[in-house]
Amino acid sequence: MMKSFLISDNRDTYVAMRLAGINGVIVHEREEILEAMKQALDDSSIGILILTELILEKVEKEVMSLKLHRKYPLIVEIPDRHGQRRDANYITKHINESVGIKI
Repeated sequence: MMKSFLISDNRDTYVAMRLAGINGVIVHEREEILEAMKQALDDSSIGILILTELILEKVEKEVMSLKLHRKYPLIVEIPDRHGQRRDANYITKHINESVGIKI
């Protein structure tokens, strides 16, 4: 059975995910984040790695490399209790930059 795992920068998101049955860690520093990611990637039972947006900002280069070169786990970014950090047109902007199609 595949599990989900959360790497969070705040306790509220961590507690909410624990209530949903998802284990995780709370980390703040870049090196802690990279170590937590390494441990999660080494665990073959983890199928979804969930990162808060602030965590992603601190290790974006590494996460993008993982998304390009690994099939598993699926890496998902979520907003934290403060709401979404990205602008409202993030998806449209991403499609425009990636594919060159205006929506």
